[in-house]
Amino acid sequence: MSTVRKVFSDALKNRIRRPSLFSKLITAEDLISSGYFKDGMRMGWSGFTGVGYPKEIPVALANYVETNNLQGQLKFELFIGASVGSETENRQNGMISRRYPYQVGKDIQREINLNHIKFADKHLSEFPLDLVSGYYTLEKRGDTMEHLDVVICEATAITEEGNIVPGASVGATPEIVQSAREIIIEVNTVLPNFEGLHDITLSKFAPYKFPNLIQRVDDRVGVPYIQLDTDKVVAIIESRHNDNTTESESKDETSRAIAGHILDFFEHEIKMGRMPKQLLPLQSGVGNIANAIIGGLADGPFVDVEVWTEVIQDTFLDFWEHHKLKFASATSVAFSPTGFRRFYEMWEELKDRLVLRNQTVSNSPEIIRRLGVIAMNTPIEFDIYGHANSTHVNGSRILNGLGGSGDFLRNAKLSIMHTPSVRPTKKDPTGISCIVPMCSHVDHTEHDLDVFVTEQGLADVRGLSPIERARSIIKHCAHPDYQPILNDYLNQAEKKCMARIAAHQPHMLDRAFKMHLNMMSENDTMKIDSW
Repeated sequence: MSTVRKVFSDALKNRIRRPSLFSKLITAEDLISSGYFKDGMRMGWSGFTGVGYPKEIPVALANYVETNNLQGQLKFELFIGASVGSETENRQNGMISRRYPYQVGKDIQREINLNHIKFADKHLSEFPLDLVSGYYTLEKRGDTMEHLDVVICEATAITEEGNIVPGASVGATPEIVQSAREIIIEVNTVLPNFEGLHDITLSKFAPYKFPNLIQRVDDRVGVPYIQLDTDKVVAIIESRHNDNTTESESKDETSRAIAGHILDFFEHEIKMGRMPKQLLPLQSGVGNIANAIIGGLADGPFVDVEVWTEVIQDTFLDFWEHHKLKFASATSVAFSPTGFRRFYEMWEELKDRLVLRNQTVSNSPEIIRRLGVIAMNTPIEFDIYGHANSTHVNGSRILNGLGGSGDFLRNAKLSIMHTPSVRPTKKDPTGISCIVPMCSHVDHTEHDLDVFVTEQGLADVRGLSPIERARSIIKHCAHPDYQPILNDYLNQAEKKCMARIAAHQPHMLDRAFKMHLNMMSENDTMKIDSW
């Protein structure tokens, strides 16, 4: 680097335990003004579900573009394990040309749905190894396996060997670092040193890969840092920003009702001998329903519960505090600001009962199946035969992406889909139905899902034929306003398909999306007069 402003705090010096790296210190503004960042760069960031992401350079780059009226003239292909803080990629100023593999934020979603940003959705367990293998960078830039030009990685410390200690997430950072030609490290001195909380492995190429030798939730198979070649480090920047998380969603009556049905189901499964009294390892998604389920478990009768999941949220702290949660493995702890304060206060108690891993491990189908995980996720909609849509509203407008839902639901011992039976609209007091005749987009097939839950009730469809599944889902999960409409569709479809000996999973293809079309019209409701 040509011009280096060697101004850094004592806190930063204490976090960098390899003195030879002090020569790499620079401010974000000086790095940007040096002309380091070029249009068309393939750039990786650390981060997962809004924590552990770089905060200095992305914001400084956005400021630089705005100040110099460079909107649309400095574009990057952006590779991150999952979502990051809204103050970074949502201020993209036309700076993102491609984005992989998951995102959150209204602005970036709008740009993706306008096709201004090319976006490819992918199972989170598969993305890191596909990146290392070069699937996303098929046009090679020279004879190299370093598929990214640069990675910007947040660290809470740098070890004597020059390795990175991440913060509240691991995600795809090890593989992104592994794939990068050059590395920029943001050392965050506001956050505590998370050293010892991580279990990190490096991805190997197929074929003949070794298995992940994990048989218990608390097994460790890696090292507590991200290994890197310090010769690739081109800059180290001090960061003094907390993760920009929000307060956790409140548990409303609908989410409490859904949680109640699931907890009753767990008790029934134990009584029937299909589940041990401490349950099987749990995976839970994010949002108010997931919070209500974990909150219910914290108050419930189950003890010594283990968790194998992607993301740990605030209600898990109650779970630990009530001495019900034995051990948790994840790739991210995405607490609210209040939750992080509680987490740091509980650090001594929790540090030996929690581990953060690569998303290739936390979301590994092999491990999920071996451990017998119970997977619980929220879709946009599911249909009467048990297919689910997690990504596209009306089959076209993407929300966040598939995330890890497929990794878990496809491989879990027990796969549970939970959602409100209806969602509000401006014109319909009931709202639109989340149970439809046919999903407008399918992410999870009938073959992978076992249980469907709404505030109305729970449908256990294991072992049922398609028509049996449909009748159970309509009866137990659909809102009363929509039950007659869905039953009418099923009866008509069955009659028409029986006539042509095609009634295994009967559909009227010319009418299957009539509820969707009515909602997309000025009527703004899924209630139809007839099929």
